[in-house]
Amino acid sequence: MDTNDEDYELLLPTEQSGEVHKARQEDQLSSEGRKGDSVGMYVALARCVLFNCAQVIVLVNDPLKAGWFAFHPLLQSLALFLFTYGILTLQPTSQPKTKAAGLTRHQYAILFVGFPAIFLGTSAILYNKYLHKAQHFRSWHGKLGIASMGWICIQVLLGGGSVWFGGAAFGGGMKAKSIWKYHRLSGYALYALLLFTSHLGGAWSGWSKKYSPLSMRIIAFGIALIACLVGVYMRLRPSKMKFY
Repeated sequence: MDTNDEDYELLLPTEQSGEVHKARQEDQLSSEGRKGDSVGMYVALARCVLFNCAQVIVLVNDPLKAGWFAFHPLLQSLALFLFTYGILTLQPTSQPKTKAAGLTRHQYAILFVGFPAIFLGTSAILYNKYLHKAQHFRSWHGKLGIASMGWICIQVLLGGGSVWFGGAAFGGGMKAKSIWKYHRLSGYALYALLLFTSHLGGAWSGWSKKYSPLSMRIIAFGIALIACLVGVYMRLRPSKMKFY
């Protein structure tokens, strides 16, 4: 909008001027979207639906007999679905209003539901192994899984510390805001690790191979996971991670 447009807007009746301002806001919000964003979102969410095959496998194979183990695939798959949604809902935001709304959804999905779910799911498998006196972290799935949990805890502290109480934990203001790019980069790397860990457990664990056919494992824990990663990365905004 040039100077003449601004002068013209000032001369408009209050109601009409408000309509112009509203239209300008709508233009700004629509500009947040980018070609391919919708495709990326649908691909990622479709993968989440397929990944919930883990829940079906558990429920149709006597979950009571599986004991505490039954909670592990159920809660981990729920957590990954929520992590995916939490990332997708915040990715395209660039205006103050949409950023605030996106951050709220992001925290509800990841921090208040997703994190407790994956923590309880991890605790369930640890407790199950304890009850059966089984060795911990023998497989790469187990090793990467516990490493991911530690990383998630750091990620939560990094992200929360940069926004809670005005980012006081990192000095507040621009000092705290400068942490966001590291939180984002770390989050994208962590997300890829979580998907790979899920692939190892869902496609190659003894339990999964016993109760699900190879075709299902390839689709749900192979193709679907790759599609999800591609879908999320398609919506990535490098402009939000300027390191120099």
